[in-house]
Amino acid sequence: MKIIVSTLFVLLPMLVTNAQQKGIKSTLVVFDIESNQRTTVLTENAHFEAPNWSRDGIFFVINQNGGLFKVTMDRTKERIDTGFADRCNNDHGISPDGKTLVLSHNLEDGNDGWLTSCMFTVPIDGGEPVRITKNTPSFWHGWSPDGKTLVYTAKRGEVFNIYAIPVRGGNEIQLTDSEGLDDGPDYSHDVKHIYYNSIASGTMEIWRMSANGTGNEQLTDDRYSNWFPHPSPDGKHLVYISYLIDQGSAHPAMKKVALRLYSLKEKTVRTLHEFIGGQGSLNVPSWSPDGKRFAFVSYDYID
Repeated sequence: MKIIVSTLFVLLPMLVTNAQQKGIKSTLVVFDIESNQRTTVLTENAHFEAPNWSRDGIFFVINQNGGLFKVTMDRTKERIDTGFADRCNNDHGISPDGKTLVLSHNLEDGNDGWLTSCMFTVPIDGGEPVRITKNTPSFWHGWSPDGKTLVYTAKRGEVFNIYAIPVRGGNEIQLTDSEGLDDGPDYSHDVKHIYYNSIASGTMEIWRMSANGTGNEQLTDDRYSNWFPHPSPDGKHLVYISYLIDQGSAHPAMKKVALRLYSLKEKTVRTLHEFIGGQGSLNVPSWSPDGKRFAFVSYDYID
């Protein structure tokens, strides 16, 4: 059964995407899925979000206060030159060849600035942004492994659906047509499927579809709110984040959440770690190149 979710309820949590919260401690953590070991890379008494792991395994990209930063394992932190794009939100990523960044930048400031989010590309070492999407708001989430296509969530009219566009820009292709929220699309390693989260069944669950938008299939069905599925580079797993208390269509920050691992072969789920997080913790692809580890951000309040 499909449900219609009020526009206001869907939109409110997205305001948090672009507002850096105060009084927050952020910790960038690496999780090893074989040993269950967690390694802290960076802790700051400040708010940062959404780690990507570089294709060479050397650094992470995070967003903070509208900018993008490189963070290495030895805690070196360097701002990336993104030109005029100084209102970057937490939807950014690295191309399969490691040479390019895609970012989502708000064209306008203010509380409603997120409604002007637009996708751009820049060289991985910085440069002037090149605009990809004509329409706003558009929030990037996945880059096809063959390097040709970007997938993203976009509000067109009153609803959020999933779209694809050539990496050089052009006409966007609508892939879902739901009455509720579809979000967080990311490609499988073989480009055959797109994994995403949707409230089409009445609760927020993990789904997948063929890369052309057909054959939609619900993968999870539990008491949690499940968000942002990211397929591993080796094609064996999905990692995603679950709110322990149902949030409807919202994905707020500073909630009790769990990292969960879905086996694509066995179709089983393993809970990895519970912590305080949500918005900003696992919004974008963050797997290590070998598919054995991934990065996330946990949060706490500063005393």
